[in-house]
Amino acid sequence: MTEKIDAGWNFDNSYVSLPESLYTRLKPDSVRLPKLVIFNETLAASLGLKGPALRSDDGAAVLAGNEIPEGADSLAQAYAGHQFGHFNRLGDGRAVLLGEQITPEGERFDIQLKGAGRTPYSRGGDGRAALGPMLREYIISEAMHALGIPTTRSLAVVTTGEPIFRETEQPGAIMTRVAASHLRVGTFQYVSAWGTDKDLQALADYTLQRHYPEADSDSDPNRYLVLLREVIKRQAELIAKWQLVGFIHGVMNTDNMALSGETIDYGPCAFMDVYDPATVFSSIDLQGRYAYGNQPGIAAWNLARFAETLLPLLHEDKGEAISLAEDAIADFQEIFLSHWLAGMRAKLGIFNEEPQDESLIEGLLEMMQQYRADYTHTFRALTLNKPEETVLHGTPEFTGWYELWQARLGRQQESQDASQQLMRASNPAVIPRNHRVEEALEAAVREEDFSVLERLLGVLANPYAYSSDQDDYNSLPEESTMPYRTFCGT
Repeated sequence: MTEKIDAGWNFDNSYVSLPESLYTRLKPDSVRLPKLVIFNETLAASLGLKGPALRSDDGAAVLAGNEIPEGADSLAQAYAGHQFGHFNRLGDGRAVLLGEQITPEGERFDIQLKGAGRTPYSRGGDGRAALGPMLREYIISEAMHALGIPTTRSLAVVTTGEPIFRETEQPGAIMTRVAASHLRVGTFQYVSAWGTDKDLQALADYTLQRHYPEADSDSDPNRYLVLLREVIKRQAELIAKWQLVGFIHGVMNTDNMALSGETIDYGPCAFMDVYDPATVFSSIDLQGRYAYGNQPGIAAWNLARFAETLLPLLHEDKGEAISLAEDAIADFQEIFLSHWLAGMRAKLGIFNEEPQDESLIEGLLEMMQQYRADYTHTFRALTLNKPEETVLHGTPEFTGWYELWQARLGRQQESQDASQQLMRASNPAVIPRNHRVEEALEAAVREEDFSVLERLLGVLANPYAYSSDQDDYNSLPEESTMPYRTFCGT
């Protein structure tokens, strides 16, 4: 069937050069009645793919896994991971990597079908996915991309024409995920636990070549330390960006940390409304391990697990290897704080640095927590110079803080207009509010009405526009006695 269409596929399959223990070649399970329900035209074009071909029935068959495109070498990847602190042997239990699309600009992206059926790593699962979670990942990942946060992206979602069974019967779906790669901390943990040092070196060399080519040199004996430090830098910057927009990943297991520095695996994720560092949305995170305020610390913990896997490559003397790894991990907090402070200064229109900036920032956040102020709405109101629209307005704490902030702005050379432009570029006017996401999913899943979702995606595509069409999407959720809960999309 794929011979009938020219979709622009340009596959390479470098992953199969790695040790065979890291993957299993297999084809996706066929589905009964594939139907394309949402397609990312802009992303397709950037990948060198042809939208009309992929939107056809033959294209839907490919995006559902019923047909394998020419040049693809489909496989499921093996990996391990600490899940809520407990180490497990894992792998792609419901995902199949078709291959790596080489774009017209020469960039390389994994094309993966999520929900494509059982694999040797399914551990008793059915290998399928429900429509709601796949659409959630589509919405959130595309919103993250528009916010300027490194992320995997979503090319398409197709329904399968087959029900799947979780707590209730739900429509099945498959999402096409696009990623710089699916290399994870857990990939290295898998090799460290069940592979050889030779396998570990092959994986490290491959990771360097794919994501850090500027650091890859066979003549540099410290290139694996460079790999560790570069991964730490990217993760520190990524987590800072999460914190700056109030994003909560929800399940920061080591198998959900991509070595490329992209956000990956959108399960019980959500954006924070009321500012509270203890905010947890995931229904299974009963202890708050992955709460908003814990995310930087968990990232450092995950990176320490990555460093442990690299010890045989860092130095032949284990004690020296441990010392090198500990020194690298110790830098995480400083790098993270530097990115976070720079981002928070920008959110407040501050261009330069003063020693008291951190206390000014913390003072605002403490007030927001005390008065249960909405995170995004508060910064939006400050950006628009409408402090009266926040719940903080009129309190003595805010009055004093506002005077300090204005004095701080007055001590920099940049104009008030320049500060406001900086704030507009740093504070999204709109985020994927949880109640809006649920509204879109409800219409799509229960009524097969995708217009609500499409309107939401249109608004989220330009989060810093401050346009009139975003006004309806800035409304805060109604107060509820029940906390908002999200679920892993299994």
